Amino acid sequence: MKALITEKPSVAMEFAKALKINTTRKNGYIEGKDWIITWCVGHLVTMSYPEKYDENLKRWTLNTLPFLPKEYKYEVIPAVEKQFNTIKALLTREDITEIYIATDSGREGEYIYRLVDSMIGIPENKIRKRVWIDSQTEEEILKGIKEAKDWKEYNSLSDSAYLRAKEDYLIGINFSRLLSIIYGRRIAKDLEEDRISISVGRVMTCVLGMVVSREREIRNFTKTKYYKIVGRFGENQSSFKADWKVNENSKVYNLPVLYNDTGFKKESDAKAFINSIIGKKAKVLEVKKSKQKENAPLLFNLAEIQNECTKNFKIKPDETLEIIQELYEKKLVTYPRTDARVLSTAIAKVIGNNLNGIYKNFKDEEIHNYINKMVEEKYSTDLIKTKYVNDSKITDHYAIIPTGQGFENYEKLDNLKQQIYKLIVKRFIAIFYPPAEYSKVSVTLEVEKELFSKTEKVCLSAGYLEVLKNKSNEAEAGENLNLLANLKKSQEIEALDYEIKEAETTPPSRYNSGSMILAMENAGKLIEDEALREQIKGAGIGTSATRAEIIKKLERIKYIDINSKTQIITPTKKGEIIYDITLKAIPDMLNPDLTASWEKGLDMVAKKEIDSNVFMEKLEKYIKNKIDRLVVRY
Repeated sequence: MKALITEKPSVAMEFAKALKINTTRKNGYIEGKDWIITWCVGHLVTMSYPEKYDENLKRWTLNTLPFLPKEYKYEVIPAVEKQFNTIKALLTREDITEIYIATDSGREGEYIYRLVDSMIGIPENKIRKRVWIDSQTEEEILKGIKEAKDWKEYNSLSDSAYLRAKEDYLIGINFSRLLSIIYGRRIAKDLEEDRISISVGRVMTCVLGMVVSREREIRNFTKTKYYKIVGRFGENQSSFKADWKVNENSKVYNLPVLYNDTGFKKESDAKAFINSIIGKKAKVLEVKKSKQKENAPLLFNLAEIQNECTKNFKIKPDETLEIIQELYEKKLVTYPRTDARVLSTAIAKVIGNNLNGIYKNFKDEEIHNYINKMVEEKYSTDLIKTKYVNDSKITDHYAIIPTGQGFENYEKLDNLKQQIYKLIVKRFIAIFYPPAEYSKVSVTLEVEKELFSKTEKVCLSAGYLEVLKNKSNEAEAGENLNLLANLKKSQEIEALDYEIKEAETTPPSRYNSGSMILAMENAGKLIEDEALREQIKGAGIGTSATRAEIIKKLERIKYIDINSKTQIITPTKKGEIIYDITLKAIPDMLNPDLTASWEKGLDMVAKKEIDSNVFMEKLEKYIKNKIDRLVVRY
């Protein structure tokens, strides 16, 4: 007899359907002829609080810090003890010889089962196999069971999961207690509260630091006016405007009258500059003509779709994750908690199945039209040698894409969920479309050694933009493109007039809940340019599975506010006070690079690049040193 354990009851139902187990669901499990299927309900086991080690640790005092246990204690969560006991009774049955682990295919899913296995004390002679799947379609489930590997092959992932939990636990307990003991009364007085405990987290505190730092940068920003010069050139009936920029031969080069290389500090200086060149002819120094191609963006990973949904629908990242998770469980999309934005070679070879499934079963006229055009124009579906397929950029799972199945569930979804599903479908279809094509002309003019420049860019063929931006495939008419393209090098043209444009410096933008996810993914850097984001991508802050929950927790403990309409994030008074205390006491905790390096270390453990003992020794040393230094100061 074989047992299979999933992370949720709904997932267990899908496995039961795939295995053709039609018996009725019992209290906490399903039993068929050859299989028993049971389920967790998220985490069943958790780490014990310090007082379970020693009753004296219940009281927060400096002489009990640092708290660094040699052996860690775990306990069953009381609210789910009944289900834990059901699983224990099933997995320890003598007739169960094989256990198939089908919790979510990722670090957290691995941790959920390993805790249960350890707490039960399952005998080593029982065979345990790990099911690793990318979607919940019947084919993928059966393939996952058939190709399940010995669970020991995932030991390094398990080690990483245990270390992540221990790291969060130790940092949270030690630093929260430390700062609360030292600064708690002072903060309570400032906030006019009776008492307060300070909550510190490895990732959470770093994110709070990003929010407060940005807010103060905005608050302290002073707007500065400056004055730009714009010239109009050509003939009255066919003229174009070009912007002035200082160059080494300019009469004002390196002079204090300049605010920057495109403007003056004072309007009077800008007027004097214009008077010095007015009435002089312009000469064409350079005409550059080029054709440019722009490919469709990479596919969605969780961070990208969370950001997109915040922009489009003004919803929080945790809401997006909840919706994508539901789409996954209803077989409509692949595994959501992924960092990858590309496909594996294996899935790319059979990607036509996903497209065919969408075309045959998705009753959506817009999507049908896009696929019809692919067929009519004979667009290739061979992605193997494109940027959308790269095995080296995939760790656990490939990008989020539609499965081409599950449409019996689509009509039951509410409008928002349907829109998000279509967003994923359109991003997927776009990668099969040709690139958008542009014609670009750049012109540089010289007036008395002063340079003016103008660039005109026109879309000649919409390509993938037809899918993602509903842009017509007809070429755009560029207002000045032909005029600029017909200019010749060394040609003299009239400088008709000049105008002064008042400009103003602008403060940085506040994070919204979606852009914060992207900033966390890129170790504290909010990078708007998608291509650049992909280039510098490395170890981020938190993981795709945890980032939304961290933002949610900061809001729940009232360290930040999130505007429900705009999703803009601002710190609360409490959050700013906590930031100041942390900055004074443990400034490292606010450093995105340090937090990202810890996440990188966990990743290295998972990849067997470093030993888990090495990671743990460094962590304990870090905590001990920080506490010793602060206690001495206190």
